[in-house]
Amino acid sequence: MKIGVPKETKNHEYRVGLTPGAVREVVAHGHGVIVESGAGAGIGASDADYQQAGAEMTDSSEAVFDTAEMIVKVKEPLPEECARLKPHHLLLTYLHLAANPALAGELLERKITAIAYETVTAPGGGLPLLAPMSEVAGRMSIQAGAAALEKSHGGRGVLLGGVPGVEPGRVLVLGGGTVGNNAAHTAVGIGADVTVIDKSLAVLRHLDEIYGGRVKTLYATRDDIERLLMQADLVIGAVLIPGATAPKLVTRDMLARMKPGAVIVDVAIDQGGCFETSRPTTHADPTFVVDGVVHYCVANMPGAVARTATYALNAATLPYILTLADKGWKDALKDDAGLRAGLNVCNGQVTHPQVAASLGHKYLPAITQLA
Repeated sequence: MKIGVPKETKNHEYRVGLTPGAVREVVAHGHGVIVESGAGAGIGASDADYQQAGAEMTDSSEAVFDTAEMIVKVKEPLPEECARLKPHHLLLTYLHLAANPALAGELLERKITAIAYETVTAPGGGLPLLAPMSEVAGRMSIQAGAAALEKSHGGRGVLLGGVPGVEPGRVLVLGGGTVGNNAAHTAVGIGADVTVIDKSLAVLRHLDEIYGGRVKTLYATRDDIERLLMQADLVIGAVLIPGATAPKLVTRDMLARMKPGAVIVDVAIDQGGCFETSRPTTHADPTFVVDGVVHYCVANMPGAVARTATYALNAATLPYILTLADKGWKDALKDDAGLRAGLNVCNGQVTHPQVAASLGHKYLPAITQLA
């Protein structure tokens, strides 16, 4: 199989679908790889590195799409990339279609077969291809929030860790999954006062065990969310319903009662965001203010730490990419129900139940597309 790796085009997106090391593994399995020149520059990988790994290089993005059967990306295709997709392509990338009906419509109209990293499941549960970026984004959320809290950036002028004689900043994390856990890990590490709120007692027990009481845990109710919002300096939105639009946990009315200069970091923005006032931003212009509250809603947070993020992502995606290339996508999906859960659209049909429900489309089980 011929695998294509185009250069990412999203604003300040420096990650790349395959590292040179991953290319070498793919080539060793007998497959071809074509990489757009400069695709790896953001992670410090030169065209020569890719050539040495066995890739064919091209200056043309069109050549990547025209030549390859499988397109491996990081972020969702932008309109100019969608125009290059053909029905024979297998697209692997983060899609987040529930929050992007226009992209979903484009992929359906073009009859593209697309596997979304964020809905692939593991045998024992969990989201193995989303987890690495959730870990990165969770840890970055505290960095980003701490910077936004600085007065020069519109924040309250609070140092999250405090200093002797001054209390630390208060961090509220909505959701105790992978993002929330990693946000709490970083926030505790710098000395902040951290509370994680979640609806799963099992999750809360786990957090209590690993942090030994250094993180406060609370069962999620509307009353407690509202109460803690009023106290927080920094709020991290870390909720996730796989494939579906994120629930709006914080309304405009709640937001208006937060401290002036408080900061929210909406890590769920790829799935529509969990704050009613959220809208996607970019690394070039990451924040905006509503009712005195600073919003950080960058939709590709890990792109800013591209080297770490790309290598973390490839460690998770490479086994799946090799399986798809070795077996062909239909047999690979027949053999692996978790990988099959990643199929979001195929042959003009929506093949993931939560994506279909969020978009108001008819759902057709993925297995029906594998005959």
